[in-house]
Amino acid sequence: MILNTQTISKYLLPLTMAAIVSLLAFVFAIVGLSNLSIIQAQKDGFSVELIHRDSPKSPLYNHLDTTYNRVTNALRRSFNRVHRFKPTSVTTMEAEVDIIADSGEYLMNIAIGSPAFDIFAIADTGSDLIWTQCKPCSQCFPQNGPLFDPTASSTYKKFSCRTSQCGDVEGTYCSRNGSCQYSVSYGDGSYSNGEVASDTLTLDSTTGSPVVVPNVIMGCGHDNDGSFDENTSGIIGLGGGDSSLISQLGTTVDGKFSYCLLPFSEAGNSSKMNFGSDAIVSGNGAVSTPLTKQSPQTFYFLTLEAISVGTNRIKFTDKPFGTDQGNIIIDSGTTLTLLPDEFYSELESAVSSMINAPKVNGPEGLNLCYDATTEFAVPDITVHFSGADVKLQPLNTFVLVSETVACLTFSPVPNFAIYGNLAQMNFLVGYDTIK
Repeated sequence: MILNTQTISKYLLPLTMAAIVSLLAFVFAIVGLSNLSIIQAQKDGFSVELIHRDSPKSPLYNHLDTTYNRVTNALRRSFNRVHRFKPTSVTTMEAEVDIIADSGEYLMNIAIGSPAFDIFAIADTGSDLIWTQCKPCSQCFPQNGPLFDPTASSTYKKFSCRTSQCGDVEGTYCSRNGSCQYSVSYGDGSYSNGEVASDTLTLDSTTGSPVVVPNVIMGCGHDNDGSFDENTSGIIGLGGGDSSLISQLGTTVDGKFSYCLLPFSEAGNSSKMNFGSDAIVSGNGAVSTPLTKQSPQTFYFLTLEAISVGTNRIKFTDKPFGTDQGNIIIDSGTTLTLLPDEFYSELESAVSSMINAPKVNGPEGLNLCYDATTEFAVPDITVHFSGADVKLQPLNTFVLVSETVACLTFSPVPNFAIYGNLAQMNFLVGYDTIK
């Protein structure tokens, strides 16, 4: 495909799309009078609305931001996220947890408690615990909405440290009165401390009937701080650990969820996150690759065999997580696809050899950039996972970082590998955590 300034703006995602996932944040409006039980959800499946943080539908939307302001912000979040995958040292009263704070690019509006109390929280496939700020708050970051008051919910229940529910949450410890407490910290210094409890959770669905899930394990945070936005009140973990929303829904949705991330050019529109039978990805063109179980169980590990540029197949032999299998994390919360230095260098060299256009300097971390005012052909790039070849489109592989500069959406990092959300755009991506 030949690209010039006009065509490139059509096919290349403005990097604010990075905002896509950062799995992922959805906005569920809690409306309607009739409820859909989780048993019915098991039978029929259900869907929820997925809204980009930079969409006019998002409470984070700032009409004063330019497209390229959003690109810059998205780049910063993408690189910061790498450091957040790595745990920080904590005291014996705190947990060492590999999860990401305030990197969610989509918001999930859920309701907890009885009566239902609406909260906005970051939806994150890279973490597990569901938590929100609660009254009384000894130390809380500012939030626009009111704090959740557990004493106002008739279904709120605390746990002692001897219960199995306490054991399902990483980083727990016993208070002096024997109640189960949690402590999570993040690579950027953010943290949340509070009590482990359960309550009713309500999700709105595109079927028109809210899905009500009883006895969902959650954290009630009384001491929280860090780089959280005032429009959020916590995190909804969608990872693979025991305490995540996906794991707690478990067999009721047959362990399945899926999403399709819209390009930023679709701002104002929304896509769906599907659960259960509605999340099955099948039909002509569908490919499948195994999820590999390894530590930490929070992350979704895939096996990358190679990446092809045209007919040049570059074998991936790195073992950033110690094994040949499960050598890359798929993450809807990271913008760029991040690859080990040496492998990235081979990939960049192969792409560069097939593009005849003036190279220019781009933002920090993006090594291969071109003058977007010059017509150039974007080579075919295919990602070879175990048993699944995914041919990427130009909007997946190059991004406009300004009106005149387009950059490769792959970037080098030391001994790490993440398949980011730009590479996932416009694909229906489904997870089957059971099979």
